[in-house]
Amino acid sequence: MYTLKTEHSFDSAHFLYRYEGKCSNIHGHRWRVIVEIKGKELDKEGQERGMLVDFGRFKRDLKEEVDLLDHALIIEENSMKIELLNMLKEENFNIIEIPFRPTAENMAYYFYNKMKSRGYDVKEAIVYETPNNCASYSEE
Repeated sequence: MYTLKTEHSFDSAHFLYRYEGKCSNIHGHRWRVIVEIKGKELDKEGQERGMLVDFGRFKRDLKEEVDLLDHALIIEENSMKIELLNMLKEENFNIIEIPFRPTAENMAYYFYNKMKSRGYDVKEAIVYETPNNCASYSEE
């Protein structure tokens, strides 16, 4: 089995709605995302001969996904009063509402599926919230 890994980082804030502790407050992270893909065979001809996939395309696709979240406030849908949410949006704050709690675990699942939807055979997605703490998702 061949595997390739690439990674990108982004900066964003989040909070954990209805969590009792420091993480209930808005706080930021330098999120680090690592995606590993797999395959049994390398391309046999053409420009990508001898490759599982072109690293340039793989890196670009992950970068596009992480860039969508860069310098944003990531919140769970319906976790903020609508008046406050509208006021922040009126001030052109980049607010991204997602249908799940933005934990490292859920973000690993999110990136796993984003890259899978781009056609990659994803082995694992790992998301670091801090240099020492990460979560991963794989179907194995």
